[in-house]
Amino acid sequence: MDIAEKQNNTEKCIYARAEHSISRENISPNALKVLYRLKNAGYAAFLVGGGVRDLLLGRKPKDFDIATSATPEEVRKLFRNCRLIGRRFRLAHVHFGPDIIEVATFRGQHDGNKGDEGQIVDGMIVRDNVYGSLEEDAWRRDFSVNSLYYNIGDFSVEDHVGGMEDLRARRLRILGDPEQRYREDPVRMLRAVRFAGKLDFQIETNTETPIFELGSLLEGIPPARLFEEVLKLFLNGDGVKNLALLRRYHLFPYIFPQTEVCLKEDESGTNLAFLERALSNTDERVSQGKPVTPAFIFAVFLWESVVSLRKKYQERGMSESQTMTAAAEAVISGQNRRVSIPRRFQTPMRDIWNLQDRFSRRAPKRSLRLLGHPRFRAAYDFLLLRAEVGKEKPELAQWWTDFYEAGEEEKNHLLSKVSNGRRKPKRQRKPKTD
Repeated sequence: MDIAEKQNNTEKCIYARAEHSISRENISPNALKVLYRLKNAGYAAFLVGGGVRDLLLGRKPKDFDIATSATPEEVRKLFRNCRLIGRRFRLAHVHFGPDIIEVATFRGQHDGNKGDEGQIVDGMIVRDNVYGSLEEDAWRRDFSVNSLYYNIGDFSVEDHVGGMEDLRARRLRILGDPEQRYREDPVRMLRAVRFAGKLDFQIETNTETPIFELGSLLEGIPPARLFEEVLKLFLNGDGVKNLALLRRYHLFPYIFPQTEVCLKEDESGTNLAFLERALSNTDERVSQGKPVTPAFIFAVFLWESVVSLRKKYQERGMSESQTMTAAAEAVISGQNRRVSIPRRFQTPMRDIWNLQDRFSRRAPKRSLRLLGHPRFRAAYDFLLLRAEVGKEKPELAQWWTDFYEAGEEEKNHLLSKVSNGRRKPKRQRKPKTD
């Protein structure tokens, strides 16, 4: 059954204000400004997507997206603070300082033969600017729970796809034929994983079955776009769950191929434990509102690949400093072919890796210089993770913890113990000459 047939066989439901839990008090004031201005200008205007879904679940939405009958150009005429972005999907971004309200025109159905406005190549949508009705837009969205519309006109929620029933059942269901929808945009498979992890939803059987076989489609996604998806998967507080789901559905190898090799080759399970421990710490920091950085997570994910390649370079006779530089360069280059890592994150990754060797060299001057390194804290946290899973000696990690937390006098004491414990080589006397 195609989308048109599903439209005819699905009953539209409208939930009046008294039948749902959404209150304007919980909607961003800036989103309300956009909704009301569109409405007062005579356009249909709805809050849609994750914002509606999360409000109905009693969660605090991260973003508030709007769907409207106005075209992007018409939206821009209404808002001086509006910018139009995107070629594949033409969108209007209305800026309120750092806050951005995304406004999308109702999308219509197309077969990929509508010139520059709608193009499909090998089953994948490469341009999608065919506009339509609210009903068509509802069926063009990815998952039913993301296809609920809050009407600013009468404060009702419109459901054209059975999304409310799925929401109540905590079920994730893709709209239309699953395989076709994944081929149109393979990133939908990653979104399915992310929503399942974030919402603790069960992926519906027909929705999940094709994922096991279609992971290779991710190879056709631009590496820069996959970088953004990786951030959403691992830096939003559900990293541990998402890692497990990505591996369950055989998607992880298409994002981190080098890391997957290291996981398969490790019979002890410490490589996986290393990833899980790092993600657990990251999830905890997110829940506490503390900052997290992609550099640290990428450094963790690629570390064993660097270690393995470095060992091979050492066997070829390269010097210790050369092996780290060469291995880091090769591993990052390989990862960039799948998920591109911006240069601003590559430098701290290299620093974290390079500093690991220096932790074992605890001469007084070396230790103090290392403590003053701008990347010390990240490298130290990395050392602690390695020690926790058995990849480094616990006593070394403990020494650096004591040294890091110690006062001036205690630091000198710790350094003197290290110095005293190190036997100095005997100086050889020169033979006397007559």
